Amino acid sequence: MINFELLEEICRLPGAPGHESKIRSFIKSEVVSYADSTTVDNLGNLIAFRKGISPKKLLIAAHMDEIALIVTHIDEEGFVRFHTLGGFDAKTLTAQRVIIHGTEDVVGVLGTKPIHVMTAEEKVKPLKTTDYFIDTGMPKSEVIKLIEIGNVITRERSLIKMGQCLNSKSLDNRISVYILLETLKQLKSIELPLDVYGVFTVQEEVGLRGATTASSGINPDFGIGLDVTLACDVPAIPKHEVVTKLGHGTAIKVMDSSAICDYRMVAFMKEVANNNSIKYQLEVLQAGGTDTGSVQRATLGGAIAGAISIPTRYLHQVIEMVHVDDVQSTIDLLKACIMNIAYYNWDID
Repeated sequence: MINFELLEEICRLPGAPGHESKIRSFIKSEVVSYADSTTVDNLGNLIAFRKGISPKKLLIAAHMDEIALIVTHIDEEGFVRFHTLGGFDAKTLTAQRVIIHGTEDVVGVLGTKPIHVMTAEEKVKPLKTTDYFIDTGMPKSEVIKLIEIGNVITRERSLIKMGQCLNSKSLDNRISVYILLETLKQLKSIELPLDVYGVFTVQEEVGLRGATTASSGINPDFGIGLDVTLACDVPAIPKHEVVTKLGHGTAIKVMDSSAICDYRMVAFMKEVANNNSIKYQLEVLQAGGTDTGSVQRATLGGAIAGAISIPTRYLHQVIEMVHVDDVQSTIDLLKACIMNIAYYNWDID
């Protein structure tokens, strides 16, 4: 059963890269009851620690930042220009509301040149993010009382239920934040076989920065990344390009652009899933990376690392969609991996 109210709040709270304080504070208030200790490192990663029987270390990374924008200019008419923080498909910005986080939150709308006055050439030319501006409905004299260069901007869209699916902005990667919280909650009263570091990382969307810092500080033996992945099970996508499908189970990552997952970790996750009758699919993501790469490489001597991914449609849009069954199978697999990882044969061939 998904705790809709909890996930709704996790998705709602702002967390632009480098400005994760509000979402971090909320996560900390939730996770403190499920951890032996919680700390925040200098970059802003929130680390929830559970002591285990073995001194071996497992780092589980779920980034809490979201793609966002940042104010770069306010013109004489009060229109706001911006730079992107993370990857945006420019066409998805059309007709969207945003929230500018100034001295108080200000709602704005993303606008471009109206189609009615575009030339024939402009009508067929793909839009760029620099073609957009933000209209707050206020003149410059009012705008500058509330907003200045450097203020971050997040997207405005709430979580809703759609059949067996959940739809919202920022399910990348707030659904993983929810999954890590729920997993730690369910393991609260269970003795763990090894030390577990649940790390809610920062600045993933701008280059896996938080995971790099956390991994180099913790130096885990094992690493598991939690993030979303493409569900391309939609019209016009050839079958050989479908990375995962909604409702077909959690995804065990084989590789993405940031990491080739350790073959031993892939085999371990498959074995655990099969032994526990957990539905899964294998993921090969040709473009797009996750914290897994940093966990794998930033650790002294390297970590045995892999990832569990949540199939998601419409990534980096405000209508990201996940299936509740896939969310549950991800929780089930993560719990089973935590409880079995210390007993697996990790010898290299």
